[in-house]
Amino acid sequence: MKKFFRIAAVSLLALMAAATFAMAAQTAAPEPVNLGQDANKMQWYLVNYGKSDECCFASARKYYTNPDEKGKTIGLICDKFGIDNETASGLYFTEYGYAYSEDGKEFAVTYISHYDMGGQLIKSTEFDASDREYIKMSKEMIPYKVYPYAMGKLPAKKTAPKK
Repeated sequence: MKKFFRIAAVSLLALMAAATFAMAAQTAAPEPVNLGQDANKMQWYLVNYGKSDECCFASARKYYTNPDEKGKTIGLICDKFGIDNETASGLYFTEYGYAYSEDGKEFAVTYISHYDMGGQLIKSTEFDASDREYIKMSKEMIPYKVYPYAMGKLPAKKTAPKK
């Protein structure tokens, strides 16, 4: 009888663990999508997208593959936010959050976060819904390129593994 209860308990725990793992896999961020380089020779990746209660959203990362552009951004971080040059010089990528208008013709930046190579945050700025400025999209813009993913028209290949 004890053996039966042990088997039942272990089976129940295994079933609960499998269900938890399946739910986590469904909510994991999508696998990054390589968007190529922009006009400034910066490498872009789509790292998250979807629909929230408010709107469609997307997050894209810009990797500093152009030393001149990286230098300009480091200078801006130092001047605008008072970050010391040594910290700012570790800049590796910047992540942008986008929110889209209901008609999909405009976007607003929801946050801008600068990171070093180790993934440590250098500086982040978030914009509340009331502070967001919506801008009309054009075909050359990264927010335009990632909008079909946010709408669910172009899914990423698979979800990324949970960390």
